[in-house]
Amino acid sequence: MKFPNRLLLEQGGPGHRGPELPRCDVPVRPLGELLPGVPLRDRLDLPRVSEPEVVRHFIELSTLNHHVDRGFYPLGSCTMKHNPKIDDELASFPGLALAHPLAGDEASQGSLRVIFELERTLAEITGFSAVTTQPAAGAQGELTGLLLIRAYHRSKGEADRRRRVIVPDSAHGTNPASVRLAGYETVTIPSEEHATVSLEALEQALDDRTAAIMLTVPNTLGLFEPRILEVTKRVHEAGGLAYMDGANLNALVGLVRPGDLGFDVMHINTHKTFSTPHGGGGPGAGPVAVTRELEPFLPVPVLEERDGSLRFSYDRPRSIGRVHSHYGNFGILARALAYILANGPEGLRRVSRTAILNANYLMRRLSESYELPYPEHCMHEFVLSGRGLKKYGVKTLDVAKRLLDFGVHAPTVYFPLIVEEALMIEPTETETLDRLDHFATAMEKIAAEAREHPELLREAPLTTPVARLDEARAARELKLRWGVGDKAPIPEPRETPIRA
Repeated sequence: MKFPNRLLLEQGGPGHRGPELPRCDVPVRPLGELLPGVPLRDRLDLPRVSEPEVVRHFIELSTLNHHVDRGFYPLGSCTMKHNPKIDDELASFPGLALAHPLAGDEASQGSLRVIFELERTLAEITGFSAVTTQPAAGAQGELTGLLLIRAYHRSKGEADRRRRVIVPDSAHGTNPASVRLAGYETVTIPSEEHATVSLEALEQALDDRTAAIMLTVPNTLGLFEPRILEVTKRVHEAGGLAYMDGANLNALVGLVRPGDLGFDVMHINTHKTFSTPHGGGGPGAGPVAVTRELEPFLPVPVLEERDGSLRFSYDRPRSIGRVHSHYGNFGILARALAYILANGPEGLRRVSRTAILNANYLMRRLSESYELPYPEHCMHEFVLSGRGLKKYGVKTLDVAKRLLDFGVHAPTVYFPLIVEEALMIEPTETETLDRLDHFATAMEKIAAEAREHPELLREAPLTTPVARLDEARAARELKLRWGVGDKAPIPEPRETPIRA
């Protein structure tokens, strides 16, 4: 692939133009009259380019990045599944896309109905009493959940004493960060030999200072907690609450309801589980579901239905207040509802079962080429270890870089921290057997290359527009602008056979 060496501004020229628009039939006034005293440019130096030039330029740019529409994206614990294009189309309907958050309840009944139905649906799927759609991401959902827990303990007169949140050593990094942000102290407990919660360690950590436990189910190794009912029971007996990180809900939908497992609150990554776009910092959506005991503390406003009409209620004296402007990332919420309704109950169950099947298929096949620290049947994701390749001078990072040459995005690497040289793989349910086999064959070929040609992996990727960077130097000498006239600063890629 050749890296483009010209900006759009450097292309085209006199006589190059796209479709000619009709002459303006609205009276024109000089901009200086509309903006008196504001310095204005004499003219805008916009590129003069034809429609083919514009289209080709942006199509070429779109091929430089890897994305889920180009190839397999097995990013463990992030559920990077295909986003149905029909959901994007539905969310772009003018009645939804052009809805204004300040239009008022009377003028927004259709949009409010979308939010209301999504809240009811998510509550049913998760087994909780109520849902708020305000949080704009999973991490904000975590913070919201912890603030709800704090408000609950304050209502019991115990907020000053209960300042500790128990987190397993396999937790997502956002968990202890959210705990700290909410003003709590993190208590980390070690996992038992099968990488699930150690009841003994939990019992030692529980006391009258415990505010909550934060767990991901299935956990970050893709393993279901077989004693989860005992875990939540012991936390409740100690006076604490149980928070569930919903990042891995894609393995449970239609099969298990977190509310039935004894959890009191959880966030739901609709931009993962329910197939809405995410990545690059957003937009996302992290609705929070709660039991009836926590419902009075939900963020305001709360959507209510009265006499067939939907209204936002601010009369919630025990609420934790707002956590996001307006009512959440509405376009993402609309996509999530469309996805849920299109699949229906049986379809959602099939989604979870297929995700589990795909993960177990890959895990068993790749266990012959890589170490499998925990051989139990997994849920929707699993973790391999590349430590066996270290004797050839190859690291997990080298495996990840080499995968790019096969048109596959790297899985999550070096997480969870309890697995040395970890490779966390989540195939999702949207990949076909053909794609799974392509990925597995690529991984097997890379393992063979590590033994026979380790230098190849240490230099990878070899066919991407950008070769392997010195990441430390790139961070220290960050270049954010491409000056006009810069000519292809990236070297031409080297050719290498990459077909598995």
